Amino acid sequence: MMFEYGQMLYLYVETPLHAGSGRGLGAVDLPIQRERVTGYPLVQASGIKGALRSECEKRTKDKTRIKFVFGPDTTSASEHAGAFAPGDARILLFPVRSLAGVFAWTTSVEVLARWQRDARAIREEVGWQLPKPPEKKNALVSPQSAVIAGSKVVLEEFAFEVAKDETVTHIAEWLVKHALPEGDEYKYWHDKLPTRLVILPEDVFRDFTQYATEIVTRIKLDDETKTVEGGGLWTEEHLPADTLLYTPLVATTPRKSKKENPPDDLDSGKAVLEFVAKHLGKQRIQLGGDETVGRGMVALRFGKPHALNGR
Repeated sequence: MMFEYGQMLYLYVETPLHAGSGRGLGAVDLPIQRERVTGYPLVQASGIKGALRSECEKRTKDKTRIKFVFGPDTTSASEHAGAFAPGDARILLFPVRSLAGVFAWTTSVEVLARWQRDARAIREEVGWQLPKPPEKKNALVSPQSAVIAGSKVVLEEFAFEVAKDETVTHIAEWLVKHALPEGDEYKYWHDKLPTRLVILPEDVFRDFTQYATEIVTRIKLDDETKTVEGGGLWTEEHLPADTLLYTPLVATTPRKSKKENPPDDLDSGKAVLEFVAKHLGKQRIQLGGDETVGRGMVALRFGKPHALNGR
């Protein structure tokens, strides 16, 4: 493997996020990006890398280090490749309206298994075992769950039988410690996640991520008449606030260019990851489209760098 170090980056969506896939053919004019096979929402790696580069450029004027970490700009792209490579940002927790507890963070065993696989690929241990997948009409919750209404878990208009499992608590506590954003403003959410986490059957979770996203209707007004311009009415799909995504980050030692060598302190893949985390750790960035209407604000949480290939 060419990459030397890896770490996980978690992205907590604070305002609805529109990472668009272009013009849609269905009822939604501008849908979000999705995996082709599963239909799960994602943010493609190119968008993640571009956003992280843009935010690093805002926080440091060191163009030399930016170039060696992320790669030269398009006019000089043939000089050398960048040393930093993110993966696609995949879904981990998806918020769904709940009859009790306002909303629940939902996931599935399949999603958790993929997360475990991706984490172990960069040598990060999650410290818990996967639970047994729930039956078709069941929902796994912690013994202290706050989303049980009577004897059911009711999400949107669907009711599920309650299946209590202490593993749900362990997973939630791990997420609080390692994945949710840090800071006093997140203490409330740290306390609530263990009581609001719900593990659903795979098909049910997929359906929620496909049909329970936020759809926004937008218009463009004519400046003089203050009526909708022709073609100025459209719908956009957004990932809702309180979604949790994750993306693996990997890096290698920066490559030399024909004109100059990398700075001495960028001497390894670990140094590259530390450069990015130093400027963006515990920060908020804007991701996706609709920046001018406040969309796409995400809080970042970087994991620890881990050596790959036994380094």
